[in-house]
Amino acid sequence: MKIRAFIDEHYRHFNAATVKDAAEAYSQCLAGGGQMLVTLAGAMSTGELGRSLAEMIRQGKVHAISCTGANLEEDLFNLVAHDLYERLPNYRDLTPEDEQKLLDRGLARVTDTCIPEEAAIRKLEKYLLPIWKDADATGKRKLPHEYLYDLIRTGNLKGDYQADPKNAWLLEACAKDLPIFVPGWEDSTLGNIFTSHVLDGTFKSSDAIRPGVDYMVSIAHWYRARYKEDKLSPGFFQIGGGIAGDFPICVVPMLRYDLHEETPCWSYFCQISDSTTSYGSYSGAVPNEKITWGKVDADTPKFVIESDATIVAPLIFGHVLDW
Repeated sequence: MKIRAFIDEHYRHFNAATVKDAAEAYSQCLAGGGQMLVTLAGAMSTGELGRSLAEMIRQGKVHAISCTGANLEEDLFNLVAHDLYERLPNYRDLTPEDEQKLLDRGLARVTDTCIPEEAAIRKLEKYLLPIWKDADATGKRKLPHEYLYDLIRTGNLKGDYQADPKNAWLLEACAKDLPIFVPGWEDSTLGNIFTSHVLDGTFKSSDAIRPGVDYMVSIAHWYRARYKEDKLSPGFFQIGGGIAGDFPICVVPMLRYDLHEETPCWSYFCQISDSTTSYGSYSGAVPNEKITWGKVDADTPKFVIESDATIVAPLIFGHVLDW
C-alpha cells in the first residue's frame, strides 16, 4: 500500500488525523498556486531527512527553506563522511566516561548518531577556507549558504561523496538556486570555525559573511514577490521550533506593522513539535497565539502535530508526493 493510501485509510482520529489533514492542506496550498517555506530545527540533516526532503525539492513541493546553521552544514557533513558515521542504539545508557571516549575518538554525538570530526567537519573546513579567504581578500560579501552553494558548484566535493547525492537536500536546493535563510549561523560548527579564523587573524574581519539582518531582508523580498506574483501568500511548514521557525514567520508582522504595508498572512501553517504546550514558550505555543502577532489569521489552516519530526515529516512528505 502506498504511503498516501495507508495514511488515508488508517490515520483517521486524534494526532494521526492531524497528520492526514495537514498533508492534504499542504497539497491544496500548492494546487492553488501557492508556494511553501519549510523550516528545519533540531538535527534533521543528521537524521537524514534529505531522503524525503530532497525529492520534495526536486518535484517543486518546497520553494524556500529556513534552517539552523547546523542543518545547513550537516547535510554536507553526512554527504562526505556517511560511511564513517557511527550509530549508538544504546545512547541512553552512555556514562560520562563513555561520552569522553567518544570525544577522544573525534566523534561528536547527536542523539544516537556520531559525526566524525576529521572526516566531516575538517574536510568541509579545508574546502571552505580558500573560498572564505578569497572573499576576505577581495571584499566579497555573501550570505553563509551562498558560500556552500559556491563550493557545491565547483564540483570539488564530488570525489568525496559517500552518501547517495540524491538524498542530499542541499544539493537539490543548490541545483534550483532555492532561497535559503539561516538565522543565527554563527552558532553552528562552521560559524564557529569562521569566527576562529577572524580571531586568529586569518581574515581581516568578519565582513565576508553578511549578517542575519540581510537574511530578514531576503525573506521580505521573497515574501513580497510571492503574494504579488502568485496572487497568494506562501505556506509555512515548521519542523521543530526555535529560531529556524520564529525568524521567518516574523516577516509578516514586520511588513505590516513596521513598514505599514498591506500584507497577507501566511496562507497555511503546520508545526511538528514534541514541545509540551506551555506558557511563555514559543515552540510550545498553540497556533492561535500567532493570530495576535499578525503572523496568521483566523481563517488560516493551522495544524500542530505533537510527535517526533523524524517520524512524521517523511510521512507527510510521502503523502504530498503520493509515494
